[in-house]
Amino acid sequence: MATQTTSRLHTRAADTSPHAGSFKVLGAISFSHFLNDTIQSLIFSIYPLLKENFSLNFVQLGVISLVYQLTASLLQPVVGLYTDRRPQPYSLAFGMGCTLGGLLLLALAPDYGTLLAAAALVGMGSSIFHPESSRVARMTSGGRFGLAQSVFQVGGNAGTAMGPLLAAWFIIPGGQRRLLWFSLLALLAILILLKVGGWYQRRQPRQAGLSGGAGEPGPALPRRTVGLSLLILLVLVFSKYFYMASISNYFIFYLMHRFQLPIQTAQYHLFAFLFAVALGTVIGGPIGDRIGRKRVIWFSILGAAPFTLALPYANLAWTGVFSFASGFILASAFSAILVFAQELIPGRVGAISGLFFGLAFGMGGIGAAVLGRLADLRGIGFVYHLCSYLPLLGMLTVLLPDIRRQGAGDRGQK
Repeated sequence: MATQTTSRLHTRAADTSPHAGSFKVLGAISFSHFLNDTIQSLIFSIYPLLKENFSLNFVQLGVISLVYQLTASLLQPVVGLYTDRRPQPYSLAFGMGCTLGGLLLLALAPDYGTLLAAAALVGMGSSIFHPESSRVARMTSGGRFGLAQSVFQVGGNAGTAMGPLLAAWFIIPGGQRRLLWFSLLALLAILILLKVGGWYQRRQPRQAGLSGGAGEPGPALPRRTVGLSLLILLVLVFSKYFYMASISNYFIFYLMHRFQLPIQTAQYHLFAFLFAVALGTVIGGPIGDRIGRKRVIWFSILGAAPFTLALPYANLAWTGVFSFASGFILASAFSAILVFAQELIPGRVGAISGLFFGLAFGMGGIGAAVLGRLADLRGIGFVYHLCSYLPLLGMLTVLLPDIRRQGAGDRGQK
């Protein structure tokens, strides 16, 4: 028993020491996240093209998002729970293979049903990729969990931002079949993830006895407090991603309707918002490591409210400013929320990552379908008036426990 305890302590020390964090691997997994989310964002970025090619309405576009994001969301917690018990190093490359299949199907889709099948396949790839890649990011952190999650997340957000630009420059002018060229990005990602999978497999013996490689002790909180905290965090993820769905799926149409912008110009405005999201992601995790994640969560949700509330009343110039500011502030939340949840339930990195990534995708999908229906019934402007109030849910952050202070006490206030 003593030998086993000593072994666990040595493993924990190795996992949280500065030498344990392989930033080369973290860079590889972040770049793979960039490639993965670039491909996925192309689905939303070519909505105007699909709307015209297949004579779709807003509800049908929303259903494409719903199929994609529900497929991603429902499978992610299952994948996370399974890989907590049985890590699958090469599942990362397999998930990217699913994304590649969905991309090829999307490029060649002859009808609406095939579009839905393609969206489902891309969503399946995402559900496999995110829980295990989040675990790899944590394994490379050297104890700086917020920083590692931010580096990992910024790759995905940068990829999401690239989608509208690539669509505007390359796909919209040339047509749907130009998506075939992006299969090269998926193939590159598969090669990188095979290398990452090899590193992950070699690391597995060092993770023996630890669930998901997260052996750091967690705060001793009552079960009821943990349950309430998780519920609040899930509500905050809902507020963030429901609002993000209104921008990702319909901001182009809003700008075209309200300011009579051409498609490509509207794509640039969407890129600016998504670029702001990528910038905001960079700061949320490391600042949370320093000042506490609760403060970052508080600011990043509620702090966006003044800008989201003002956006529906702004002219074109101020719409750009307000959308950039709201994207930047909102983006700093997710890394802090995810690491906060992982610290609430230590040793369940895959399950927590799957749950929160899954909810993020699910809320995006449900939001796209619901908001698409509202846009058809009440107009696209009504959607933005309604969604502007969502960040006010950030006031619930006051109910979260301050686990940074408790954790500091456990570590001797170092």
